[in-house]
Amino acid sequence: MVTTLDKGCYLVNGSTVIPDDNEAKAALASMGVTEGEIGNAKKNTIAYGILKEHNTSDNMDKLCIKFDKLASHDITYVGIIQTARASGLEKFPIPYVLTNCHNSLCAVGGTINEDDHVFGLTAAQKYGGVYVPPHQAVIHQYAREMMATGGGMILGSDSHTRYGALGTMAIGEGGPELVKQLLCQTYDVDMPGVVAIYLEGAPKKGVGPQDVALAIIGKVFGDGYVKNKVMEFVGPGVKNLSADFRIGVDVMTTETTCLTSIWETDDEIKEFYDIHGRSGDYKELKPGKVAYYDGLVKVDLDSLNPMIAMPFHPSNVYEIAEVNANAADILADVEKRAKVSFGDKIEYSLMNKIKNGKLMVDQGIIAGCAGGGFENICAAADILKGHFIGNDKFTLSVYPASTPIYMEIVKNGAAATILETGAILKTAFCGPCFGAGDTPANNAFSIRHSTRNFPNREGSKVQNGQVASVALMDARSIAATAANQGVLTPATEFDGELNKYKYHFDSAIYKNRVFDSQGKADPSVELVLGPNIKDWPKMSALPENLVLRVVSEIHDPVTTTDELIPSGETSSYRSNPLGLAEFTLSRKDPNYVGLAKEIRAAQEALTEGGDPISAWGELKGVMDAITGQFPDVNNSNLGFGSTIFAVKPGDGSAREQAASCQKVLGGWANVANEYATKRYRSNLINWGMLPFIIKEGELPFKNKDYIFLPGIRTAVAEKSDDIKAFAVKDGKLEEFSLKLGNLTDDERQIILDGCLINFNRVK
Repeated sequence: MVTTLDKGCYLVNGSTVIPDDNEAKAALASMGVTEGEIGNAKKNTIAYGILKEHNTSDNMDKLCIKFDKLASHDITYVGIIQTARASGLEKFPIPYVLTNCHNSLCAVGGTINEDDHVFGLTAAQKYGGVYVPPHQAVIHQYAREMMATGGGMILGSDSHTRYGALGTMAIGEGGPELVKQLLCQTYDVDMPGVVAIYLEGAPKKGVGPQDVALAIIGKVFGDGYVKNKVMEFVGPGVKNLSADFRIGVDVMTTETTCLTSIWETDDEIKEFYDIHGRSGDYKELKPGKVAYYDGLVKVDLDSLNPMIAMPFHPSNVYEIAEVNANAADILADVEKRAKVSFGDKIEYSLMNKIKNGKLMVDQGIIAGCAGGGFENICAAADILKGHFIGNDKFTLSVYPASTPIYMEIVKNGAAATILETGAILKTAFCGPCFGAGDTPANNAFSIRHSTRNFPNREGSKVQNGQVASVALMDARSIAATAANQGVLTPATEFDGELNKYKYHFDSAIYKNRVFDSQGKADPSVELVLGPNIKDWPKMSALPENLVLRVVSEIHDPVTTTDELIPSGETSSYRSNPLGLAEFTLSRKDPNYVGLAKEIRAAQEALTEGGDPISAWGELKGVMDAITGQFPDVNNSNLGFGSTIFAVKPGDGSAREQAASCQKVLGGWANVANEYATKRYRSNLINWGMLPFIIKEGELPFKNKDYIFLPGIRTAVAEKSDDIKAFAVKDGKLEEFSLKLGNLTDDERQIILDGCLINFNRVK
């Protein structure tokens, strides 16, 4: 069972929880806690101590963080380095690891994937970084094995940058935030709230880390209980979890929309560092005698059962036993959710998966930073031993998260056990998690120990009439289902032994293959830029007055970054800003790109000294209405662009391209009721886009309408709270109000300058 507290609380001696209510002071006093200790309790969380150590400002309410290390993969590092180069980068100022775990098996666009890898290698050589070649490790496993440090902080350009179980506060953000670190700037954020994740008890046999993670996500995602906060794992249950188990829970905290995570550390984590030859990087971390938390999530590990997150979100959580008992009702609910996402674009049903009263699965995947850990794979092998997956539709693929893990399961026999069943072992690759590997068949149902199950993230294309479904499960229950030849089965039904395997880390694998500059740059190295690697196009500063065309209107409860810019084969084009932009919203709103280009043509004409109305004739009536009320508006103080409306955009990936693709197509803003994550809003800001908020209710505009923002540049510069806007309709202007929310001075200047690249050039 997972429960939440409706108020803050004190944690005394790491074990006793005192709710922050009218009786709190008396309860604390009875335990010998002084008034002074109560007053300092907020400073006694693990998170506060680490953030204080990395804060460069003198204000703990307004943090300016400098990270210890950076990490990126081959979807993001080209754009990051190209942006930093445009701003004067000469050397990586801190360790920067470039991994190649995304565009390494998908053969799209000829040489472009390997061209990116060659660029990465030469960049590591030129600027003094670390280059991890394809198939060696997924980004987060390499970071755990070689980068994490007790009390340290790592910034990664992937949303699942989470190493809290090892004592490292790690944050996943869009590429521009890494650019700032490369240029010796700071990560600016208000001091986040800290929520205690209080673990008690121990998981029963057959329950794995994904089960615990899904139970937590199912409880806290819907009401935003930990949104943009720090999840701090404490309590007596922590000691009952192995390092691998903690890592498996930790990586999934991203799906709660928290900012980051941290755990108390102990001998289990010390042993992890010892095994990896980095004993000196371990640090014992625990809360102070009296620590104050802004909320509490209590997790009773004893009571948790194997879980499943049904399509199309990690928070759509049930116990597997419940799904088996009520399959028809639950599948009907999934079909309703599909209707919201897909509308009438496709025929969608999972009812045909029920056969003879049992729910049948077509595919199983154990992979990546969440599923590909050593203990997950060994447990799966124990459950599979002596069984075979059958010769019908069901398939099973297992991707160890790094070559050292692969080597160890070969040595201990787990690999042979898995292969004997008919399953396939593959190399370290993130493809199944983002639609570039093991895409299921049309209408297939896949169960995966990976991170996400958003619509079409598995690789299907709605615009081509395709759809597949993914449910998230733990490796143990996936193995139990595979042993049952595709019949959905919780691992608690396995009556054999789950053995404890000793892990041996072979450091020679990386020493023999990974390029490590040891922080030494070599300016003589020439960057190798393949023909698909393009510079960012020029971007204009924010004009005084702005005309926006609404080019997409999305009313789904949440819009993911996978919908804003699809993953899968499109990832190969991410070194080409204009080429990638052609895929923007292609699965959600195929008309978006064409509509955005129409209004972009007006801005291009204006920039070149031409007539914007001649470029896009629809503007004549719009401008007649505007100049009728604002006669001083003219081509010298005006700009044109596009915006989208979405209820709650930005859940999921940290990919900056969800914003940059809109920008290069002429996007100047988003309008939303709220933003799903800080990282998406930050991406908008860093690409010079206005992150507008509009109150819930009927919109004053619709798709293809125009919005006029008079004096928007002045409003941003003068920190106006309310932004005056006008919907242009039938030759008239109808006023309404927008808000920008909190912006730092630098964020305002980035928007004024048009993007982070311009900001740094001016600076």
